[in-house]
Amino acid sequence: MSLRQRRILIGVTGGIAAYKTCELVRRLRDLDAEVRVVMTEGATHFVTPTTFQALSGQPVRVSLWDEHGEAAMGHIELARWAERVLIAPASADTIARLAHGLADDLLSTVVLATAAPVYVAPAMNQQMWANLAVQANVGTLRVRGIGVLGPADGDQACGDIGSGRMLEPHELRDILVASFGEQPLRGRTVVVSAGPTYEDIDPVRFIGNRSSGRMGFAVAAAARDAGADVTLIAGPVSLPTPPGIRRVDVRSARQMHDAVLAAAEHADIYVGAAAVGDYRPDVEAAHKLKKADGAPLRIELIENPDIIATLSTRPSRPFLVGFAAETRELAGYAQDKLRRKRIDMIAANEVGEGKGFEVANNALHLYWPDGDATLPEMPKTELARRLVACIAERFLSGTGRTS
Repeated sequence: MSLRQRRILIGVTGGIAAYKTCELVRRLRDLDAEVRVVMTEGATHFVTPTTFQALSGQPVRVSLWDEHGEAAMGHIELARWAERVLIAPASADTIARLAHGLADDLLSTVVLATAAPVYVAPAMNQQMWANLAVQANVGTLRVRGIGVLGPADGDQACGDIGSGRMLEPHELRDILVASFGEQPLRGRTVVVSAGPTYEDIDPVRFIGNRSSGRMGFAVAAAARDAGADVTLIAGPVSLPTPPGIRRVDVRSARQMHDAVLAAAEHADIYVGAAAVGDYRPDVEAAHKLKKADGAPLRIELIENPDIIATLSTRPSRPFLVGFAAETRELAGYAQDKLRRKRIDMIAANEVGEGKGFEVANNALHLYWPDGDATLPEMPKTELARRLVACIAERFLSGTGRTS
């Protein structure tokens, strides 16, 4: 990785996570990036400007009323200089200021004046992050094209546990590196579903499948790296959330159906990588079922709602990408599913005998109404990048959508 001659402006606001930003600046400088730092007055109570000056090798700006810095309209010079602006940590106060378009300090003024992509890495108490006012402000930033990176879950300085931790420096560094690559989906909204679904038989037992969720999580990360604003609807898996992605956890097929439909309401693309259960028990027992002296146990199964078929009937729908996991006749079943469900692209893969589920590598054959492509076996992370590139090409060409 290299950021040679890339110009990155780091904004630091008042929060204990500011100490992590010192490590972020160091890591960016290790990749030969040019880094300048703007601090709010509150940030200086946690880390001194001298520290950031030593790490960045550049003077640190704090005040909009700096006579020397503003003699040549320094806030405009900084705004024009930056190729990327990242505010880390981004406090609840700063997020509110940006959402309301305030320009009463140097950092908020620079954000309003820059044409560079802007990112915020929220850091605050878990209850503050959950507050409806904060969530409304974050939603406003997303609508305006500001990238919201995190927050992560875990222990917090206040002693609470929950969502609100700033992403780690290496995670923020990697996102900035990826942002300088090709980003064909910048400004687009993508919803990805991943993992299995579980259908409860009783409070102890369930019907499920062997999907690990790795492919769907890799697709979500690849879509993020391609510039998209990503929501990940995850079945019951133990995988960590890729940085910079909103995650909604579900368990059953009906829960996933409802979550996907809600998230896809204004999405540009939906990638259905989840292995959604086709059937569920007609009745879920309230108590654990007991053996009955060797008598067979019969469970009546009824069909679950079909997520991608439901989306395909919407008058205004996203570009639809389905998955087909098959043990035989891969091409025939995949192409039939493509036509029958009126979707725009399908990614087909063989499963069973060490393929597809619970493995690090995979291979895909892509089909769309007038063509196909083969993605040979490779690590799922790289396969996801190749898949997202194909999706972006079809979506942006305007020729891929099924009417």
